[in-house]
Amino acid sequence: MFEPKEAFSGFSVDNLEKAEKFYAETLGVKVDKEEMGLSLHLPGTDTVVFVYDKPNHEPAPFTILNFVVEDIDTAIDELTKRGITFERYDDMPAEQDEKGVLRGLSHNMGPDIAWFKDPAGNVLALLQKS
Repeated sequence: MFEPKEAFSGFSVDNLEKAEKFYAETLGVKVDKEEMGLSLHLPGTDTVVFVYDKPNHEPAPFTILNFVVEDIDTAIDELTKRGITFERYDDMPAEQDEKGVLRGLSHNMGPDIAWFKDPAGNVLALLQKS
């Protein structure tokens, strides 16, 4: 019988130093250096995600981490001040607003969401659920 003791998720980056600075300093996530990479301690949970260096890294073509925030506009303003640029996509079910937010709440289509990238090009998102 398959009985794992634990499980965790991970993703690659092309530069661990840049990733550590971005996740710890820009996003304020608790980061521990490990022998083989970084452990990101996700806010509000006991979840740890492993980040590892991969020389031929290719960014994930999908959202790898979602950060739930209370007020997406305030979070976007703060992250923009920290140098983050929010992504725009043409194939959305509704248009993104001037900040890059797909306003799902007002369209009864789920949360408000906005996407941005880490230094390795992996896609991350901010979500406001209500």
